[in-house]
Amino acid sequence: MDKHTNSSSSSSSLKQSFKQYQSPVLACHASTDTNDTTLRKDYLPVHGVSEVIVGVLGGGQLGRMLCQAASEMAIKVMVLDPLVNCPASSIAYDHMVGSFDDSATVQEFAKRCAVLTVEIEHVDVATMEKLEQQGVDCQPKASTIRIIQDKYLQKVHFSRHGIPLPDFMQIDDLEGAKRAGDLFGYPLMLKSRRLAYDGRGNAVAKNDEELTSAVNALGGFARGLYVEKWTPFVKELAVIVGRGRDNSISCYPVVETIHKENICHVVKAPAHVPWKIRELAIDIAHKAVSSLEGAGVFAVELFLTKDGQVLLNEVAPRPHNSGHHTIESCYTSQFEQHLRAVLGLPLGDPSMKTPAAIMYNLLGEDEGEPGFHLAHQLIGRALNIQGTAVHWYDKPEMRKQRKMGHITIVGSSVGIVEAQLKSMLKEEGSETQTAVSPCVGIIMGSDSDLPIMKDAAMILNMFGVPHEVRIVSAHRTPEMMFSYALSARDRGIQIIIAGAGGAAHLPGMVASLTPLPVIGVPVRASALDGMDSLLSIVQMPRGVPVATVAINNATNAGLLAVRMLGVGDADLAARLSLSFCLRVCVTV
Repeated sequence: MDKHTNSSSSSSSLKQSFKQYQSPVLACHASTDTNDTTLRKDYLPVHGVSEVIVGVLGGGQLGRMLCQAASEMAIKVMVLDPLVNCPASSIAYDHMVGSFDDSATVQEFAKRCAVLTVEIEHVDVATMEKLEQQGVDCQPKASTIRIIQDKYLQKVHFSRHGIPLPDFMQIDDLEGAKRAGDLFGYPLMLKSRRLAYDGRGNAVAKNDEELTSAVNALGGFARGLYVEKWTPFVKELAVIVGRGRDNSISCYPVVETIHKENICHVVKAPAHVPWKIRELAIDIAHKAVSSLEGAGVFAVELFLTKDGQVLLNEVAPRPHNSGHHTIESCYTSQFEQHLRAVLGLPLGDPSMKTPAAIMYNLLGEDEGEPGFHLAHQLIGRALNIQGTAVHWYDKPEMRKQRKMGHITIVGSSVGIVEAQLKSMLKEEGSETQTAVSPCVGIIMGSDSDLPIMKDAAMILNMFGVPHEVRIVSAHRTPEMMFSYALSARDRGIQIIIAGAGGAAHLPGMVASLTPLPVIGVPVRASALDGMDSLLSIVQMPRGVPVATVAINNATNAGLLAVRMLGVGDADLAARLSLSFCLRVCVTV
């Protein structure tokens, strides 16, 4: 039964005017050219996409967030879901109550939609294929859904297209599983071919004696199983990819996903991996999505191994948990991008508009009311943290480990958003609740430099900039210097102020090891009145820039750091402007 059976007269008029563009089965004529995937403008209503109905199979949280994005784009989204109070029901343009596994229901639903898409891949793909033959516009294509539904077929497909994967093989009986164990070794990952997500459908056998129990845990060989060689990854990565009707590809920044009990727990954007790894991950994601058919957003999940390999794990043909952060952190959210793609609109800008973001999945911690109480407590703490956005999925039933919502924190550095997440997850009154990671590192070669370098710390304190002070010598403790420079960015440091006297190698050496900006402070030594320090720091070779201030002028180093941070921090920039005005007034 439809939710909006008693629509207003204006709504009825709008639907009636739209019928002139409908065939008996679909709301938009299909092109007779199978290679032409664009929505022809003469087939669109005269008022554009605002009169086109996008049909979504599924009304869960992904459907809900698609509806939210659509409402800001004047696009109507209709969902098909068996639950009367599914998450998308309250905000969808229309909600048809029914199963997306039932062929007759899906066909009836398709009659009311210009474009048919999915928020979950576990749909009746045979019906989608039938609809496509009748001319219904399905995005992505049913052929893609069929490949993705079967994880073994996924592996075969991507292997044929030269995508790097863990080794895998199909198994039909226990003897086949034992042969796989002999070939790949143990532990061995057994997986269900279909209906597997959020860790469901995976089982690990540590040796051949555990094969039988692993198979039974997955429902037996009749369900369809395959095995993968165990991949000792160091990080799990993901790339959201938008694909347009014109086959254009747009990749979002690589993110790191952190799982607990096989469920996505935290997503960090961007991923803290070398640029080479990011480029490799994006290249693999681009190739994987290019090998499929149809428009929309795809999520490409990847493994990063300890030897620097990036291997494809699996692909989802829809918006994904790893892309929820894009609502706040990117110029175009994954949900807007999906709508743009399926409607043939130009793909939006996927780049991040904030330096860092972290997404935390709000999972049920208990059943029923106690679970709701715990979730609301966490939301209350989240709303007290700057840069935090809460998304509640409005699910009526609370269960343990169920995805009830998510929380995204954006900020000026990875260290800051990680510290805010830790603060949010602590109980109120915790000593660590207000802890903030330093964003400026002040380093020097000797404690004898402290009387000079303390002026930089005083300036940072004046403007409330969190910082750290370390003694790091390029000559006496080179290993410590290497470690500090290489880890600074991952710890959330954004700027390094390095003071050195005499040979003054510290600023330049650190600048050669990190992509962070380095400000050099020449410290006056006993000989040459500090000129040796100054000349050593300013004469860096091309490619190793060090912003150098005057001899002993750590004050300016601190101010320069504050100004650099102020470019991306409106509050800090305002305090700087006030400070500048006061200084000018005093000078005059």
